Amino acid sequence: MIYLVAAFVILLVLGMPLAFTIGISSVLYFLAEGLPLQVVTQRMVSSTQSFPLLAVPFFVLAGNLMNETGITRRLINFSKVLTGHMYGGLAQVSVVLSALMGGISGSATADAAMECRILGPSMEKKGFSKGFTAAILAMGGLITATIPPSIGLILYGVTGEVSIGRLFLAGVVPGILITAFLMVAVRFISKKRNYAAEREKPATAIEVVKELFNNIWALIFPLILIVGIRFGIFTASEAGAFAVIYAFIIGKFVYKELTYKKLVEVLRHTAKDVSIIMLIIICSSIFGYAIVYDQLPQFLASFITGISTQPYIILFIILIFLFIIGMFMEATVNVLILVPIFLPIVKSVGIDPVHFGILFMIVNTMGGMTPPVGVTMYTACSLLECPIETYTKESLPFILSIVLLVIVLVFFPQIIMFLPNLVFGS
Repeated sequence: MIYLVAAFVILLVLGMPLAFTIGISSVLYFLAEGLPLQVVTQRMVSSTQSFPLLAVPFFVLAGNLMNETGITRRLINFSKVLTGHMYGGLAQVSVVLSALMGGISGSATADAAMECRILGPSMEKKGFSKGFTAAILAMGGLITATIPPSIGLILYGVTGEVSIGRLFLAGVVPGILITAFLMVAVRFISKKRNYAAEREKPATAIEVVKELFNNIWALIFPLILIVGIRFGIFTASEAGAFAVIYAFIIGKFVYKELTYKKLVEVLRHTAKDVSIIMLIIICSSIFGYAIVYDQLPQFLASFITGISTQPYIILFIILIFLFIIGMFMEATVNVLILVPIFLPIVKSVGIDPVHFGILFMIVNTMGGMTPPVGVTMYTACSLLECPIETYTKESLPFILSIVLLVIVLVFFPQIIMFLPNLVFGS
């Protein structure tokens, strides 16, 4: 195992892309241990032979389609109507937009990049500081990664063999709570700094209803998926295929904004996105084999349970580890590598895998929004040309608000489990 860890750290420090870092360090481990290299090929191929995994490329394609159909622009207008009159104006709009985008992109980094391009320049013109702008636009991605259909939750469900339907439902209430906690933090900071509202007064009921009608196709999208999965109309993978057809029909025949040129661009972006995700998945499968072969899960389980057998203490130890490792590694990789290690441990002490899955994704994703190597943080800072030091200082109130929420979710699992148990049964 020392060869695996050493090679991984060295390649990571040298700046090699994460997928190749994982793959090369895993192959070096095989060579050092004298294991047959045929296993590498077998594991890489077998990791792609998963029917539930089909949900990932389908939802990526659906998200890219919906982003090219004018839905994003309509959701921004809807968000302005709902929250434009509050302290912080556009900052509040960005948080609500992230919640609405949860049913479309499913990716924290993709959401942050989109909002930085669209809302970032406008926020700076309105007088918001560069650090505050970058921090709230990045942190809003937490909502997108929690509210269904989250790509991270799909991968967690596939890797840990946990019901994706239950995970989708479990993400709804925490996603709403993250939205509320971030909005409260934005209000206090904006009031103190006198950041202007986007509107002078709240929208009228007629305006709200009008914008609701304009966005109805985007807003009912997650609901259709959850209802369809719950009543057996389609599996998670089939739901992804449905999402693609749905997005195409809405873009082509309802909003009439999906042209042939846009469709070609969508397919090009999707091919790139899916190839990156699949490369990470197949390389992680070799890494996972090496970890299991060296009995690392058993070692960690013994080590953690040796510290304490109390479920809450074990859970906090794992969550702290996830937050730290999330600062250095991409969230998708952490799901594929760490779920097989930690899920058996939490299940052994009586923690529900769905409860753990939501906590896992929130903490894991938040690691990507913190220094030194957070992917979402770097995305926001590079697009807005914001120094990392400035971003770090401005993000602290938002990080603290999410940490407070995580503590609440740990001690009150029924907040997460209420909807899944109501719809699917205990």
